[in-house]
Amino acid sequence: MASETQDVVPEVQVRCSFCAKPSSEVEKVIAGPGVYICSECVGLCNDILGAERSKPADPKAELAAWDESMTDEQILDLLPRIAAVGDQTEASLQRLVTILRERRMTWARIGAALRITRQSAWERFSGEE
Repeated sequence: MASETQDVVPEVQVRCSFCAKPSSEVEKVIAGPGVYICSECVGLCNDILGAERSKPADPKAELAAWDESMTDEQILDLLPRIAAVGDQTEASLQRLVTILRERRMTWARIGAALRITRQSAWERFSGEE
């Protein structure tokens, strides 16, 4: 009997898409479609939403530019974590595109969904040169 080989997809360390902490550094990570949020960020969001409920609504309010208040060292420390979240997002995209291609979805439809050309989708996700 011939043995079958299956493509092994390298496992990507799951990181919170908000704070970029790896799952090993937080209590729980909740998965969404291509994104993840840790229990710490959920708690922070709940605190922010709770505080906002007590304020009158201001339709002109904008999100604060939190990165503007960070020191250079804080930004440098954050760079590799954000890059890791980018890698995680790219791996999620690759996995979903692979599923679609296995289902015989065209490169044109995949490209249209990503708002890129068919050629760009093929170049980015096919693994061929």
